[in-house]
Amino acid sequence: MSTTSEPASILDSPLRRLSAALYRRPRVVLGTLLTPPVLWLVVIYLGSLALLFLSSLWHLDPTTSAIVRDPSLVNFQEVLSPDKPYLRVAQHTVGLAVIVTIADALLAFPLAYYMARVASPRTRNVLFIAATIPLWISYLVRVYSWRIILADGGFLDWALGAVGLKGPGALGDVPIAIVFTYIWLPYMVLPLYAGLERIPRSLVEASSDLGGRSWTTFRRIVLPLAFPGLVAGSIFTFSLTLGDYITPTLFSGEQFIGNVIYSNVGVAGNVPLAAAYALVPVAVIALYLVFARRLGAFEAL
Repeated sequence: MSTTSEPASILDSPLRRLSAALYRRPRVVLGTLLTPPVLWLVVIYLGSLALLFLSSLWHLDPTTSAIVRDPSLVNFQEVLSPDKPYLRVAQHTVGLAVIVTIADALLAFPLAYYMARVASPRTRNVLFIAATIPLWISYLVRVYSWRIILADGGFLDWALGAVGLKGPGALGDVPIAIVFTYIWLPYMVLPLYAGLERIPRSLVEASSDLGGRSWTTFRRIVLPLAFPGLVAGSIFTFSLTLGDYITPTLFSGEQFIGNVIYSNVGVAGNVPLAAAYALVPVAVIALYLVFARRLGAFEAL
């Protein structure tokens, strides 16, 4: 009696009925799976941006240095004022971020192409490890290593002085551009490698069979198909350069967006002004993403 009723009870169990109901409703299953990450995105990411914008509407009382929580646009007027240094600092930071992104793209593309299209599996593994090894080392260790190399009286200064050239300290933003290019290079190599690896070899072979030269094949087939990976890597290098403040502090006397935000929060205690200025790189990245989407860069991602 018990052996015959046990299978029936298992089939009629609430868990079994729930499983059958979910099987017939795949959208409910999908919604259940997506609810935790969507909530995390909305609450943590979008919520923090909303709080950042709300903080930017407050202002600092000049007499008491207390934060006044009355909405106003005083901080944005100060950030956008031509009489203040904030616009110049933003232009300088964005320009350096563009230079670093272009330099990383020029260095990463040949390496990623060789890894994805030419190298043997063993060589590819070695190059992949070599490209990602910097990510295993502390950020500060890498930055201080380059500071020793590029400092006045350091190795590079001595080597250039031996042949009658000026040291890196006399070259303005060149040392910090070198450091940023080195630090963010793996973030450009990996997306480019993934994009180049997905290109079917049959397309390249078909172009060669139809009389396409190497440059034509690269310009009309390889580069357009690898463009999403290039955009993905540029998002990393561009945004990380915009927000960094440690490397500019150690290598440059110039002010960058990250340094200004840090000084307003940690030194001056002007959190509302820092929040307003922090929205500048957010707006720049948002405009860049919109531009990249209009170019169709995200369709193959």
